[in-house]
Amino acid sequence: MTASPPAPGISRASVGLRSERGPVLLAVMLSTGLVAIDATILATAVPAVVSDLGGFTQFPWLFSVYLLAQAVSVPLYGKLSDLVGRKPIMLVGIGLFVVGSLLCGVAWSMAALIVFRVLQGLGAGAVQPVGMTIIGDIYSTAERAKVQGYIASVWAAASLVGPTLGGFFADYLSWRWIFFVNLPIGVAAVWMLSRNFHERLERKRHRIDYAGATLLALGGTVLLLALLEGGVRWGWGSAISVSLFVASAVLLTAFVAVERRAAEPVLPMWVLGRRVLNATNAAALVAGALTLGLSSYVPLFAQGVLGTGAVVAGFALAAMTIGWPIAASVAGRFYLTVGFRATMLMGSAFAVVGSAVLLTVDGSSTVLHLALACFLIGVGLGFVVSPSVVAAQSSVTWRSRGVVTGTSMFARSVGSAVGVAVFGAIANGVVARRLHGAPTDLQHLPAGVLEPAVHAVFIASTVVAVAMVAAAALMPARVEEPEAD
Repeated sequence: MTASPPAPGISRASVGLRSERGPVLLAVMLSTGLVAIDATILATAVPAVVSDLGGFTQFPWLFSVYLLAQAVSVPLYGKLSDLVGRKPIMLVGIGLFVVGSLLCGVAWSMAALIVFRVLQGLGAGAVQPVGMTIIGDIYSTAERAKVQGYIASVWAAASLVGPTLGGFFADYLSWRWIFFVNLPIGVAAVWMLSRNFHERLERKRHRIDYAGATLLALGGTVLLLALLEGGVRWGWGSAISVSLFVASAVLLTAFVAVERRAAEPVLPMWVLGRRVLNATNAAALVAGALTLGLSSYVPLFAQGVLGTGAVVAGFALAAMTIGWPIAASVAGRFYLTVGFRATMLMGSAFAVVGSAVLLTVDGSSTVLHLALACFLIGVGLGFVVSPSVVAAQSSVTWRSRGVVTGTSMFARSVGSAVGVAVFGAIANGVVARRLHGAPTDLQHLPAGVLEPAVHAVFIASTVVAVAMVAAAALMPARVEEPEAD
């Protein structure tokens, strides 16, 4: 078998045999599937986990520590993939995730399960950005949108299969199979990637930016912890909340100072000085906030206000994850003809229209009405997020592609945390006014109180959708592709 010429825009440092791109893509999709299913499969089995291990008050940390570990490690893995190659970092990420899954499956207490979820999160932090970077390496700009549609379809399938699979394991087998199911998928991904993905790299000594990596990890962790737990475990104005925000500001300021002097910084400051990357990171931030807002409150509205069951409520949200890959897969036809900015502006318009439809949903609406709004917003996200990732990757050479992909995904994680914090504060504020400050939670509210609380969140999500228009407008009319390394 002989090697074919690389597709336009692909670096010589990372190209394997062109005929092997299909198996490599499948390996990336399998790896992404690990992370995607894990994002939805555990929620339906929480009662079974708590019944077996106890620790009801601790179970929210199963999700928080995973998100924290994933988010803060994303930019670090992105940089390392630029230094030592995509393949070793991807294999490390899959390995960490699989080992973490095995340990979660044999966990003997809630505390142990939480610790092992951190290991899973560290693995997921490598899988997502490096997988997307590999796609950027082996496919040309013209091909990437369609391929990103495949990746988005993995998330769509996971959002449908995950909750059902989790419920099935919890009811008929054991909640531990929620984690054991990752093992064969991970092994298959490692096998396919090892056999089919080949990199040719210049071997040279690197000066690892340990100080910058440590400050970014600590600063990001403290910031995300403050956003995720503020208003939940402690008040926004409490001493611990203020202390966390001040500490994160100090750590991140020190991180910027260190990066200005580092020989090979984890996050080069030029990333923050390019219009293309500022636009893509802003779009990722806003998309993260909008996605989490819908994921958290649409099912709650469907069940608590419209009176549907969990499955029907999941259908309403699934409409968004169906619209996203449809738009992502055809986005390339648009940005190759009218450009990235026009495509992202069109997507933003879809998101605004979908949010406007969401504002018309009330207690007398049907689930189809709610699903239509989610579908339109999903289409908008597909036309914004996928082109923004392609634009970011196309604006740099191979040596920086991991950094810009990791930065974009980190921005989306921060946006998700900010969205959770802001939307939660808005909903809880409405509830507090309605109940005159009586303590309660959103899961056990009468529809007459829950409806205005979630409607306020829908208003906020409309504002976020409008902010997406502004982020798209930041994108330059033309994105110049640099010469390959």
